Amino acid sequence: MKPSPLTVALISLALISTACTPESGIATKTAPALQPVVDSAPYICKLVPEDAFRLLTAATRPPVEKMSGNKDSGDCFAPDATPPALEVGWLRVGAGTSQEHMDLLMDSRRDLYTRHDGVPLPADLGEGMAAHVTNSPLDSQPYRVSAKFQCGSKDRMIDIYLPQVAKGRDAIKDMIELMRIAQKRYSKLYNCTLDA
Repeated sequence: MKPSPLTVALISLALISTACTPESGIATKTAPALQPVVDSAPYICKLVPEDAFRLLTAATRPPVEKMSGNKDSGDCFAPDATPPALEVGWLRVGAGTSQEHMDLLMDSRRDLYTRHDGVPLPADLGEGMAAHVTNSPLDSQPYRVSAKFQCGSKDRMIDIYLPQVAKGRDAIKDMIELMRIAQKRYSKLYNCTLDA
């Protein structure tokens, strides 16, 4: 027995409306909220919270750090991977570093970051930028944030470099938060007041 034209039309209409209606499971799914980068002990290189570092980079192994320098200037690497999983540098005007030298360093970073669509840091973090630097000799650690800021009425500089950022993270936003934490830690460690 052949179905009537009305039956065919009703079946076709039912199929079309079903095909155009999203499945409830797909339509209501939202991306999970990303955990924010927050300040908490322990720290790597004295300035970067280990938990924030792991969250941002998806690193699983405990980092091993190598520090050199003092409170005036220094570097710290977490060289347990190739390229190093983390690099942090700091510098203070005085004790061998002139204001002109620090300004020159900041200018060179700004030029590089600007060429790679860098984002200026919020004014409360001083002068600086965050960028994803690619196609350069520096691309083994392409995620970079640098800031020149005042602490105890002296210019200071902090650089933080990372080789990777976990999938789905907002690298620039997260690096800016790492810099915010690093400056606060620097202020506590070296007993100087951050100037607004």
